[in-house]
Amino acid sequence: MKYVEEYRNNDLVAELATELHRLVDRPIRIMEVCGTHTVSIFSHGLRALFPKNLELISGPGCPVCVTPINHINDFQTIAGLNGVSIAVFGDLIRVPGTTDSLSSMSAKGRDIRVVYSPADVLHLAKQHPQRVWMLPAVGFETTAPAIAAVVLEASRLNINNFTIYPANKTVPAALDALFGNNTIKLDGLLCPGHVSTIIGLEPYRSLAHKHGIACAVAGFEPTDIFHALISLATMIHKRETKVQNCYTRAVTDSGNERARQLIEEVFTPEDSRWRGFGVIPGSGLMLKDKFAHFNALHRFTFTQNKDQDPASCRCGEVLKGVLQPRQCPIFGKSCTPSSPIGPCMVSSEGTCAAHYRYGSVEINL
Repeated sequence: MKYVEEYRNNDLVAELATELHRLVDRPIRIMEVCGTHTVSIFSHGLRALFPKNLELISGPGCPVCVTPINHINDFQTIAGLNGVSIAVFGDLIRVPGTTDSLSSMSAKGRDIRVVYSPADVLHLAKQHPQRVWMLPAVGFETTAPAIAAVVLEASRLNINNFTIYPANKTVPAALDALFGNNTIKLDGLLCPGHVSTIIGLEPYRSLAHKHGIACAVAGFEPTDIFHALISLATMIHKRETKVQNCYTRAVTDSGNERARQLIEEVFTPEDSRWRGFGVIPGSGLMLKDKFAHFNALHRFTFTQNKDQDPASCRCGEVLKGVLQPRQCPIFGKSCTPSSPIGPCMVSSEGTCAAHYRYGSVEINL
């Protein structure tokens, strides 16, 4: 409530909101691809300032959420091996697998650490050479360059007790698949700012041309989001299918060439399974052959787990934008942030978690 009143009394935001209301003269549907956009919109109460004809739905922009359950189970299987330690980025530790989570395994005595950078894992491997350290390489184009840099450093230093489970994914491939399955109709895409700093604008131009959709890259402050939505509404009103960069202070047309070079040096595209989508061709990043000795799938002998989500969990449909979290029968009941059934209720970028934590801001206005 406090934020909403502040923004209503803010001349710039009030002006932007008025302009957005003027432009949205018919029902339009826009997907905010990035989970950080979802949380920012909810936490600042911006939906209360949007036109009623504007429907915002969330997409597959949460890397922890789209990681399939068989990968989660694999991480836990490896964590149970003798002499192996697991280092994970924060949210991943609480994502439930079929029978357990890395957090509960840690409570039972397994060596599982939360880290903030891939470089932290290499540091741990140097400090504890008697153990093998495995990093679940979960993330989009934003985290892939840092993981690639660490693999190169491990190779240069010949550190043999460091390994990764290659699970990075690429966002444009998922967006292409989203339109390809014909399950959702959209007028525009609010494109992710962080990913776009790496990949630039060209991948969205291909999407806009192929699927006839307006795209705008946005930052994460309220004014950033309003400017991008106004840009989208303007393009939709004019029936234009272009790409607008509304985050020019961070995103350039060509993105970050050095970051992409790191990705291309270490990884090669491969088919990858996404929660809710199944296998999306060319959407994953696999280690190249010369770095295969860092691949946990080659390093450890174990039977890979199958993909079988809990029957009650509807995260897959939420990630595709065909179901709102509150339409899930277990939302806020058996599935809450303190006792999650699916990853969308765990991650700080998860749509279900955002609806649970901040939904009352919208409902009570």
